[in-house]
Amino acid sequence: MQVVDLEAEGLRGLNKTLQAQQMATNQTAWEVVNARGAHAIAVGLDAPIEVTVRGSTGYYCAGMNKQAKITVDGSAGPGVAENMMSGLVVIEGDASQYAGATGHGGTLVIKGNASSRCGISMKGIDIVVHGNVGHMSAFMAQSGNLVVCGDAGDALGDSIYEARLFVRGSVKSLGADCIEKEMRPEHLSLLADLLERGGVDAKPEEFRRYGSARQLYNFNIDNAY
Repeated sequence: MQVVDLEAEGLRGLNKTLQAQQMATNQTAWEVVNARGAHAIAVGLDAPIEVTVRGSTGYYCAGMNKQAKITVDGSAGPGVAENMMSGLVVIEGDASQYAGATGHGGTLVIKGNASSRCGISMKGIDIVVHGNVGHMSAFMAQSGNLVVCGDAGDALGDSIYEARLFVRGSVKSLGADCIEKEMRPEHLSLLADLLERGGVDAKPEEFRRYGSARQLYNFNIDNAY
């Protein structure tokens, strides 16, 4: 286990060290102490290493992640796992706004609640939230899966494309062009896998599925006035 004191090493030093790790590295386990809410911790990683951040983080922790498993032993500020490509990011506490924004791949697990715009413009990422999500979650979500084990706020899935949304609790309101859809066997199978990966003890049958009504794909003369 490589232990890095962020207060002593500094953010640039930490990220430079982590970003320098390669596929063949034998330094695969890292622990970051004295995080103290710093921004942009463990960004741009591209190696199969494990990084545990002790304490809560500020903006954009684990952004642009590839391959790495990053665990935040606390809560995360806005934009955690933003533009994530692959790997696994686990937040033991809560996540602030736009968690997983524009994520292309990998899995983001939030064991607490997520604030507004969780999964905004997601492009293939899988997001599993153990608690609730705030308003405008999955806004313009293009592909991937958002699993909400609690409740969802206003305008869920507004202007959604082809992402799949699974909600166990209540939905305050659906956004433009987002509707409830049939939960078919293939969706139950997919959701079972997502719940297992997210460490959630729940049954897929307890969830409802939401997605695009596909009414915004084509020009409609009635919308021109």
